[in-house]
Amino acid sequence: MLHSPRRFPLFVTLRLFFILLFGSMVLFASWAHSATEPMEPLPVTLPARHPPVAPGGGYVGAQRCAECHATEYRHWQDSQHAKAMQPATEQTVLGDFNDASFTYAGITSTFFRRDGKFMVRTDGPDGSLQDYEIAYTFGVYPLQQYLIGFPDGRYQVLGIAWDSRPKEQGGQRWFHLYPDQNLTYQDPLHWTGLQQNWNYMCAECHSTNLRKNYDPQLKRFNTTWSEINVSCEACHGPGADHLAWAKKEGDWQKLDRTKGLTIALDDRRGLHFQLRVLAMQGLNLAAKALSPSVLQAAKPATGGVPSTTSPTAHRELELCARCHSRRGQFWEDYVFGKPLLDTHRLALLTPDLYYADGQMKDEVFNHGSFLQSRMQAKGVSCSDCHEPHSGRLRAPGNQVCLQCHLAAKYDSPRHHFHPAGSPSADCVACHAPTTTYMIVDPRHDHSFRIPRPDLTVKLGVPNACTRCHGDKPAEWAVEQVQKWYGKPLPGHQQFAEALHAGALDAPGAQELLRALLRNPDQPNIARASGAVLLGERLDPAGFEALR
Repeated sequence: MLHSPRRFPLFVTLRLFFILLFGSMVLFASWAHSATEPMEPLPVTLPARHPPVAPGGGYVGAQRCAECHATEYRHWQDSQHAKAMQPATEQTVLGDFNDASFTYAGITSTFFRRDGKFMVRTDGPDGSLQDYEIAYTFGVYPLQQYLIGFPDGRYQVLGIAWDSRPKEQGGQRWFHLYPDQNLTYQDPLHWTGLQQNWNYMCAECHSTNLRKNYDPQLKRFNTTWSEINVSCEACHGPGADHLAWAKKEGDWQKLDRTKGLTIALDDRRGLHFQLRVLAMQGLNLAAKALSPSVLQAAKPATGGVPSTTSPTAHRELELCARCHSRRGQFWEDYVFGKPLLDTHRLALLTPDLYYADGQMKDEVFNHGSFLQSRMQAKGVSCSDCHEPHSGRLRAPGNQVCLQCHLAAKYDSPRHHFHPAGSPSADCVACHAPTTTYMIVDPRHDHSFRIPRPDLTVKLGVPNACTRCHGDKPAEWAVEQVQKWYGKPLPGHQQFAEALHAGALDAPGAQELLRALLRNPDQPNIARASGAVLLGERLDPAGFEALR
């Protein structure tokens, strides 16, 4: 039977383009296991002037920022951003290098010291044991990884990591990040393989002004940065113009309007935040005069402060998403303040990464989850909850949520039905449950959803109730929710059935997906995921709904 030729929609063409692009990267990376690669370890010598500096660009360094912004600098110094990547020294290395050993997949690796350097004897690109010098530490808590250099400018991330948690929490030990896979040197997930390459996979988000600098002719990297860690200018952009404005040097008057800043991260400043704090204080005072039954009967919208910021204010959110998202970089020349999608492709709610209701499944780094939330739809952004320089929460425990949500209504056993002050009474226990990645790193789901055990029964997705009550079936949780709340609201995210049906190409899937596309109240990331599932069945009406 003959088939007439078909024109592919634009998104199909783009997907084919990215597949071809990734394929070419795999071909380039095949040199990592080629027969001609030098098998001797690279004697990694840190440069005399450390770190290497990418030429130009207006980057001045954190020390210059500290001259005026001492408080912010002090907060940053103790942050995970400041320790994202560091030269391996006595002060930075947390792991046990006192002839400690660890066995994995039949290979016993030994961690030791030689001439003041941190070393590991482990299986190299050909599977034989070799001695390697640790060049850099990578991360700090709850685990620390280690980078090893190769003659072609590659740095590879060792698959054995150090658990930096306290010993009483199971830490202070070596462990493997893929404990059940028994990886050998022939696997791309082996520490010498493509998927553990620092330059290509990791570097952009652990250093400032990172340039990969891959030379396809020489088949080598010459990766550079202006600062080895995630420093001030990683978020604020190059500071030379701001420094000139502050010191009134050169043509500083021309910079007066912007103060020489590359990007103005002022979405959350000033009157908006002050109004929110004052409003919550007033509401909590008024709530004391109301009976508990009145509070619990109030509509959800009365339990928190209306948004005091425009939902279109998203500079900060997009900036953080550059690294705190599951995405692929297709253009290296990132411009501060420009849309993330100009240079990066954000992962959608695909079945390999997310459950059908949008809960995180694989490691997705928060942004794709947060885009699904009612909070993001109302204009909440990262620094409303996280102090951006220290990275810590703005307030401990439930207090960070009670910046916006009425304590008398929500921080009460009449709402959460758990003993006050217990871990189960924490807001995040029900609305942002954790999934553990990298063996030891529990991360909160930032979609901030209402627990839906009924969807567990219907679609097989997880729910917060039986995550804790693992000995109970989902049907038990459904009964408890009905007992406590009657018929609870379905929550902000109402796309689970459409994405579930679309992934299975089930009967009625097209109608559900088209309805999702036409619903502007649903998160755009879910609507875009629905458009992809529709594929070639995406009709003109569907395109119009996406405008």
